[in-house]
Amino acid sequence: MDLILWRHAEAEPATEELTDEFRKLTGKGLKQAGKIAYWLDSTLPETCKILVSPTIRTRDTAEALIACGRKSKVLPELGPAASVADILTAANWPNSREPVLIVGHQPYLGQVAAELLGHPLQEYSVRKGNVWWITQRQRENSVTQTYLKAIMSPDLVVK
Repeated sequence: MDLILWRHAEAEPATEELTDEFRKLTGKGLKQAGKIAYWLDSTLPETCKILVSPTIRTRDTAEALIACGRKSKVLPELGPAASVADILTAANWPNSREPVLIVGHQPYLGQVAAELLGHPLQEYSVRKGNVWWITQRQRENSVTQTYLKAIMSPDLVVK
């Protein structure tokens, strides 16, 4: 199974008037999302499930990929307070037959990566706009391997 973790792109800071859930992407964040969406659209299989946190900044990030003709589903359980268990349940890890892309938040994206890569007491830092692609496969000798297939940053994408 492939689990792709995409942290939302750069968003405006929260203020007393602007609560966390309503933060929008900045101009830089829109560019970051567009670059990663371009890369993802050329890389993801057509069967990839795209699951998105309900916050404005994650939906705006996912919108860049949706504009490429992809479909997504907003799940309340992927909000900023989600746990590793919430994310893995939503993704149906490791049993999903198709790849799953989660558009979400720190710290849980880093916690999910750490858990799956064998460091459950660590908290990896997934930078804004970045993608971490984790794969699990069964070897011929029935040993299951989980590994980090790719990390992609908007800074590395050339459009």
